[in-house]
Amino acid sequence: MSWSDTVEASVDEQAERVGGRIRDMRRARSMTLVQLAEAAALSHPFLSQLERGLARPSMASLERIARALGTSQVELLSVDEPRRGREPAASVSLVRAGTGTTGPYSEGTAQMLVEGARAFHPMEYRSDNSDYRDRFVHDEDEWIYALEGDIEVDAAGPEPLRLAPGDAVYLAGGTPHRFRSIDGAPFRLLIVKEHPARL
Repeated sequence: MSWSDTVEASVDEQAERVGGRIRDMRRARSMTLVQLAEAAALSHPFLSQLERGLARPSMASLERIARALGTSQVELLSVDEPRRGREPAASVSLVRAGTGTTGPYSEGTAQMLVEGARAFHPMEYRSDNSDYRDRFVHDEDEWIYALEGDIEVDAAGPEPLRLAPGDAVYLAGGTPHRFRSIDGAPFRLLIVKEHPARL
């Protein structure tokens, strides 16, 4: 097998895993392919090919799919188990500093802090947006711990919640929410969500 064959096989395996992850999350949300296609403003045939690992999404398409599923690109990209065989995850998952899947999450970036099929997803989120953008709504409960910065959380209540380092907030599934930096400086959050496809 040549180097290019090896690279192509690994890309195809990645496409299959991401497609399988999208399918698992869609089913966990009790959505049909047609419903997901409408919510993401993408074609049904494209999503069908994507779920079977026969197509690769652009980052823009992946963002639309993630939003429609109430999740994030980084969670879709951090495929957590092989599609074939579905071996059980190891009893211990070690993610060293600077490793772990990193990708877009809301208006910033997130790094997954666990590997393998797990009951919840811990991640470190970094951003510096000072304006509110779109709200996130997902079925999973979520716990948020402020690591750095002066942060405001709009959790669809009468008043936004202000978080300083060391503060934590728990959001029940289905709670619309979004974050912003109060002073425009970078901020970091530790976010722990239930596994998006395991409710």
